[in-house]
Order: sequence, then C-alpha cells, then structure tokens
Amino acid sequence: MLNKIIRLALTALILAAAVWQFIEGEIGNGIMLVLLASLVLFTYFKNENILIAFWHLRKNNMAKADNSLNRIKNPEKSLITGQLAYYYMLKGLIQSQNGIGKAETFLRKALKTGLKQKHDQAMAKLQLAGIALAKRRKREAMILLSEVKKLDTRGMLNEQVKMMKQQMKRV
Repeated sequence: MLNKIIRLALTALILAAAVWQFIEGEIGNGIMLVLLASLVLFTYFKNENILIAFWHLRKNNMAKADNSLNRIKNPEKSLITGQLAYYYMLKGLIQSQNGIGKAETFLRKALKTGLKQKHDQAMAKLQLAGIALAKRRKREAMILLSEVKKLDTRGMLNEQVKMMKQQMKRV
C-alpha cells in the first residue's frame, strides 16, 4: 500500500516541477519531466516485476520468471486488482510446470480476481482444463474447453483445444 502512495506522490511532485518549468519558460525541461511523470505513473498501473516475469515467460525461462514474481512482497496489499490477477495467472502458469495442485488454485484466483483480456481468460481456462483432465475430471474439462472456445475470438488457441479434445478421448 505504501508503495502505491509513494508512486502517486512522486508523480504529483514531478508534474508540479514540470508545471514550474513551463512557467519559467523551460519548455524542454517541462516536457522531459512530464515524460518522467508518465513513466512513474505507468509503473503504478503495471508492476515492473510482473512485466519482467512476462518477458522471462516468453523466453521460456521459468526460474527467472518465478524469481521476479517472488520479489513482490505481500502481493495482495502491494498490487492493484488488475495486477494481482496477472500475478496469480503467472504464478499458476509457472506452477503448472512443477505441480498441478498449486497451479489450479492460482489460476482460479486469477479468474476470480478478474483477468481483463478475454484471451488471457481463455489461456487460464485452457490451463485449468488441462489440470482437470490430468485429474480425470472429464466433465469439468469439457465445460472449460467450451468456455475457451467462446473467449478465444481470434482463434489463437484452436490447436491446443483440438489437442486437448484428442487427449480426452483417451481418458
């Protein structure tokens, strides 16, 4: 909570300095300070550790992604709701590589907290469907896969859904 207040206060101070620079006629300094204030404000809405974790996840480096998420102390209090949902989703994706027990709880928390984008919701539900299938809960996996189809408007997960349905035939 204190971290959020510090970021907002720092943004306000930098903007005040920018206004002062504009009044003094130093337009270049004022513009630079406005850009700096927008960068600080950006980190209020997008936690840098979550962004770094996304980067490492793209590079398939799960250990480094987990390390950057572990740098966030007390995520329930230090992150805003949108960030918390993505924190839980990333934790779930990382845990799905190690064990499916914790991964399921993290992914369910992410969906409950509120992932903003439909394709992110589809990704989380696809992972949950895979976990349900691994635990031999075929009915739940079918329901989740039908929700994935509805949420995946761009068709980016069609191949994974097809593979999951083929695996269901074997169970």
